[in-house]
Amino acid sequence: MNRGGGEDGYETGEVVRPFVVTAGRTRPVREELRIETLVSAAPAALAAPLGFERHRIVELCQYPRSVAELAALLPVPLGVARVLVADLAAERHVRIHDQLAGDPSIALLERIRDGLLRL
Repeated sequence: MNRGGGEDGYETGEVVRPFVVTAGRTRPVREELRIETLVSAAPAALAAPLGFERHRIVELCQYPRSVAELAALLPVPLGVARVLVADLAAERHVRIHDQLAGDPSIALLERIRDGLLRL
């Protein structure tokens, strides 16, 4: 993961290892958090004092996004995104949307596919 002040928030040079971002954890506090789980954040969460990746998740979740999509947009490994999202949910900065009953919609499947292709 590159971090810096480039146009998109990233620039080459400074690399942060995934285990640093998650404090060495590889499993989220919420094991039921799946890649297709939708996550959203209230605008008030933008004012919370959060680290870079965690704040970016809150920004990206101003409308619902899947965990896979967040991983692709940050960009971080999927496991890192799951840990960060679960932490934010435990701290009530983001909301985890309950899984839909029945089959997922075509639109949801396409968003997940597109997010995975960006990985």
